Amino acid sequence: MRFLYSLGLSLYALLLRLVAPFVPKAAAWVAGREGLLPRIGQALAADAAPRLWVHCASLGEFEQGRPLIEGLRQQYPTHKIVLTFFSPSGYEVRKGWPGADYVFYLPLDSAANAHEFVRLVQPRLAIFVKYEFWYYYLRELREQGVPAVVVAAIFRPSQIFFRPWGGFFRKILGQLSHIFTQNEASAELLRGIGLARVTVAGDTRFDTVAATALAPARPLPLAEAFVADGAPTLVAGSIWPEDLPALAPLLRKHARAMRFILAPHEVSEAHLQEIEAALPGLTVRYSRATPLAVADARLLLIDNVGMLSQLYRFGRFAYIGGAFGAGLHNTLEAAAFGLPVFFGPRYERFQEAIELVELGCAFSVASARQLESAFDRLYYNEEARLKVQDMSLEYVHTHAGATARILSQLRMKNEARRIISFDS
Repeated sequence: MRFLYSLGLSLYALLLRLVAPFVPKAAAWVAGREGLLPRIGQALAADAAPRLWVHCASLGEFEQGRPLIEGLRQQYPTHKIVLTFFSPSGYEVRKGWPGADYVFYLPLDSAANAHEFVRLVQPRLAIFVKYEFWYYYLRELREQGVPAVVVAAIFRPSQIFFRPWGGFFRKILGQLSHIFTQNEASAELLRGIGLARVTVAGDTRFDTVAATALAPARPLPLAEAFVADGAPTLVAGSIWPEDLPALAPLLRKHARAMRFILAPHEVSEAHLQEIEAALPGLTVRYSRATPLAVADARLLLIDNVGMLSQLYRFGRFAYIGGAFGAGLHNTLEAAAFGLPVFFGPRYERFQEAIELVELGCAFSVASARQLESAFDRLYYNEEARLKVQDMSLEYVHTHAGATARILSQLRMKNEARRIISFDS
């Protein structure tokens, strides 16, 4: 099985190289790993400070791990933070993030790469956020005596770890020093396969979104000008082409009375033009906008990456993309501002979405007609909308605190004993 694992990763890397000339994200993945280990060695060579390594698959996992990284910075100010990403979607957006001392791509998982990376970084502690259980990296960390933990992990019975043929992947999990799960169901699954080093700590994303909602608002003059007339605003985040058939009729129906802020998941020219066609003549792109132009528009099209979490504060309603395709994106960013949330039918893998639907704070729809019906029930009933607002805010704030619970268990060996100890 280990041979098949390595072969699969090699074929994956080969495929990305083959498609790189045609796919920008693949090209960034390949280019980012050219000469990567020597560059890491050169960057770290003159720095003798102890290091903590945090790995995130992509941007979503970074936002999930961000409060923990910030907490580690405060708890261990003499340690340097090394942050790695697997995907260009995370690295390209956060490579200059000041909360980490070093930001790198993670070399592809192999025995040689893992050995060299750990030798260069020399982490005192390794933290993996939610996903990405890399066999050779975890083996190397264990052999070198470096504690490795996963935070905000969530597991489902259908995953390969819990299948009769998943022995190799269960061994990968067994190399971890500890696993902090989001919920008790995940912890029970792990205990069922003999993993006892498990703690239910919750989801650190609640800490991220709660902090964002409570923090001083980042100045966004164009967005502020866009909503200055006080019209009800719907913020549509992480929109895919598959979302438009359901969303576009709603935009057209309420175009005269409402305003819309729409942020695509992929900022490609073809997708931007498709969105503009939904409200012809009434859409302005953020990069081309002026205060005068946004005052006359009905849809503000966000053609950049990194603003979305700040934009929900301008909304009265939210639509979250992805659930008409591969899967739902982040609903908590909108819920933290008390917005009723609408999305497509594929949300079963997202515990917070399930809970928001059960509370009546989120609404899953399978068609444009269902979206219109669900939306109008709140649009025309302010009392019902305010009730959803209160429940959403309460839901987010009662689930916050995972970061503090995890940090309380990550202590250096010269501190009070906790679950995970590491050299100072």
